[in-house]
Amino acid sequence: MRVPRPRPTVRSRPRSLAGQLFAMQVVLVAVVVAGCALFAYVSGKAQAQESATHRARATTQAVADSPSVRDAIRSPHPSRRLQPYAEETRRDTGVTFITIMDTDGTRWTHPDPDRIGERFVGHTGPALAGRTFDETYTGTLGPSVRVVTPVRDGGRIVGLVSAGIAVDTISEQVSDQLAALLAVAGGALALGGLGTYVINARLRRHTHGMNAAELSRLYDYHQATLHAVREGLLLLDGHTRVALVNDGARALLGITERGGMVGSPVTALGLPRELTDALSGAEARVDEVHLTDQRVIVVNTSPIEGRGTVVTLRDHTELRALTGELDSVRGFAEALRSQAHEAANRLHTVVSLIELGRVRDAVDFATEELELAQALTDRVVSAVGEPVLAALLLGKAAQANERGIDLTLSEDSHVEDTPGLPARDLVTVLGNLIDNAVEAAASGTEPPEAEPNAAPGALAQAGPGGESPRVSVTIAVEETPARRLLIRVADNGPGLPSAAGDAVFERGWSTKSGGGGIGLALVRQTARRHGGEVHARNLRPTGAEFTVRLPCTEGGARS
Repeated sequence: MRVPRPRPTVRSRPRSLAGQLFAMQVVLVAVVVAGCALFAYVSGKAQAQESATHRARATTQAVADSPSVRDAIRSPHPSRRLQPYAEETRRDTGVTFITIMDTDGTRWTHPDPDRIGERFVGHTGPALAGRTFDETYTGTLGPSVRVVTPVRDGGRIVGLVSAGIAVDTISEQVSDQLAALLAVAGGALALGGLGTYVINARLRRHTHGMNAAELSRLYDYHQATLHAVREGLLLLDGHTRVALVNDGARALLGITERGGMVGSPVTALGLPRELTDALSGAEARVDEVHLTDQRVIVVNTSPIEGRGTVVTLRDHTELRALTGELDSVRGFAEALRSQAHEAANRLHTVVSLIELGRVRDAVDFATEELELAQALTDRVVSAVGEPVLAALLLGKAAQANERGIDLTLSEDSHVEDTPGLPARDLVTVLGNLIDNAVEAAASGTEPPEAEPNAAPGALAQAGPGGESPRVSVTIAVEETPARRLLIRVADNGPGLPSAAGDAVFERGWSTKSGGGGIGLALVRQTARRHGGEVHARNLRPTGAEFTVRLPCTEGGARS
């Protein structure tokens, strides 16, 4: 016997948020309309009854004050004159009955002539006491709202007048009003339901049919992702105001206030001008490198038409530092390669002299070359106690020598240590300044024409006025007014444009076509990060000089 497998229980998906709101709003509209209809019915019924009482009161008082009624009461047969008058008045006023009676309750008039002469059904005591009163009472014509008032003749009560409107008549009026009210209520309910449906259809499109739990979960995921991503994320609206920002963007842009950015325009964030232009620009940016006071960041922007701009920020500070160190290491390797090549040439020369039997000349040549090679090393090592700076200077000197540029260390250079200044930042500052000076010195030189009898490769570069290209480096510690490390790099190249000013330290500035223009900007950023300063000026007759001063703090961190 085959046992049937139980069917899996299918859980119905909770109604979407828009559906829940639609149902709730429909119920709310229905309850409000029903409550308003009930209130209108109750108040309408009360108003109809009050209106009937006022009409009956006005009718009885008008009849009681009529002189013809008093004259008819004094006549021998009051009914003959009062009955036609009462019926005419009843038809004119629209009341159900008008009864004129004697003080003992005997009717003189009645809508049913057969009832004339019978006693009035109802209370007359207050009227006999001289007071007009109203009541709801069931008489010969059924339940009615009636008013009883006395008829006075010379101050004496000679009769009573009662006028009333049947309760059924009042109910019919209320029913007519209720029908109109229900029609209005039904129209309001239909219109409210239609409006609710339209609004919730729009809401359903915006919420993608998700229910409240799904939206709440999506928001939690959004917040968790936003704060977990290490890259900076910035959303700008159509007016370049900050609509959303995560913790990574705040850290990269150097803004510590958690809620201070949202709603602020980009121009009010205090960012560098180039970075502000990149964030607020209408065109897309791809992997643009920008500098803040503390960091090197890569910016990507993706404009969304009619919505705003999505901006992502990546921190390249460490990468740039490592790239600088890698360039330094590469420079050392190139210097070693160059020195190895030159050493091989000199060794071949020495061996050839020995093979020719000119041993004395070989010894003199080797000794002279050794003294020249050791002179710069000894000068650098004795003047610069920081090993990283010393190695950097030796490597850059070899690179410059390979390009025919004389790189020298000034006589007043001397530094034992650099407390508080990381070696990585010193490499960034000095390396970029030397590279910039070497490029400037090389660009301002042209090789002269060769002598007719000159040996191949014997061309020497000459600067302006026949001066050979050179770069001078000064590294020293200034003790006053505060202990600061001085780094000065000068060249005899073409100099700086006269209108350049501080623009030379901005990202993108370069005298080379297609130049990156970030080296000097990194120098200024590093100097500012340590509370230092950087200046540039032209020399006479040619060349440029860059000066950096960095505070030295005893016991500072080293890296």
